[in-house]
Amino acid sequence: MLGRGGRRTPDGIKTPAGKIGGRTNRPAAPHGSTAGAVRGRMGQVKALRESARTAAPSRAARRTETAGARRAVADARRAAKHQARTASLARRGPIGRAAAKGLGAANASRRKAVDRARAVRDGKAAGQVAQQRAEVRKAPARRRASKALWRSAARFQGRRLLAALLGTALGVVGMVTTPLGRKLGWAWLQYPGRRLYRRITQHADRDRESRDAATLAALRDEEAAADAEAADDGTEQIGDTAERPAGVVPATPSTTTSEGATVTGFRFEEHAAEMECAAQQYDPDNAMEILAMVEGLPAALTSVANVMRILAERADSEFPLEKEVADGFNDIFGALMSAVAVAEDMGPLFRQAHQQDIARHEDPRNGPEAEKGWNV
Repeated sequence: MLGRGGRRTPDGIKTPAGKIGGRTNRPAAPHGSTAGAVRGRMGQVKALRESARTAAPSRAARRTETAGARRAVADARRAAKHQARTASLARRGPIGRAAAKGLGAANASRRKAVDRARAVRDGKAAGQVAQQRAEVRKAPARRRASKALWRSAARFQGRRLLAALLGTALGVVGMVTTPLGRKLGWAWLQYPGRRLYRRITQHADRDRESRDAATLAALRDEEAAADAEAADDGTEQIGDTAERPAGVVPATPSTTTSEGATVTGFRFEEHAAEMECAAQQYDPDNAMEILAMVEGLPAALTSVANVMRILAERADSEFPLEKEVADGFNDIFGALMSAVAVAEDMGPLFRQAHQQDIARHEDPRNGPEAEKGWNV
């Protein structure tokens, strides 16, 4: 129940009680005003942000892939160190082999501990993300509820002010009726201003409580509806692990015939050789074309890494292969995603190293034709 004083409701909304960047100096453009140029740049920024928001894969997916890749690289390094130590101990005779066996058990325990710690961190991060998304979903409803509570408080304070004015006017009359009522023993003649003020404020308080209760009930209904809509959005998430089939399922090779030649399977090396040949014959027209190529490297390497991810998933669920082979594909995927993380830094590095050259192309002085006067 809301009182007259300000307080915070269980939904996190504080109910009211009483009273209700830098600039960059740039020369003016020769063809158009500075305001028009600023609006144009703001439109470009908004367009870039919108394209980044709708691009596939999303930033969350890229972060997840990068984290998985880094973990895969760390696991591969630990596995290589363990194998090196085990091989070194195994060459030292029976005692060394026994020590290597104990080292293997310790390594397995450490690997399980690392997996548990990662699962705890992932669960905590997922909980924080879910909480923040819930806050974003419920923000419009909470803003509406907060405005309604402020209006209710303002209405309550207005009625209190009206009660104070009427009580003051009637209190002047009470200065005469109160002594008379005391002498005659009539309570209804005593303090009429106070009794009027108390009655009006009590009615106003009850009305405010009913309005606030209805507002909070509507807020809870809207929040529940938002949660239900988010739960029933139909979004399908890819599982973290693939289930292995119960039995051996032989795969039928897909064979297609083209111009009398039979092509079977997926030859990744042929496509890679074509990319290598294209890189050797690459002759860019200008350096801006090289910049575009550099900024497209993360997407290209991500596609190559996704090939290894797909092979790892299918090797674990469809192909008649052992778990170690799927883990090998997964290790390659992790290494390639590490290369993607490095490639993401190439674009900003390129722009920083050639900042003046790029500015001549993206923001030429007095137009491209005038800027050509400095070409050497």
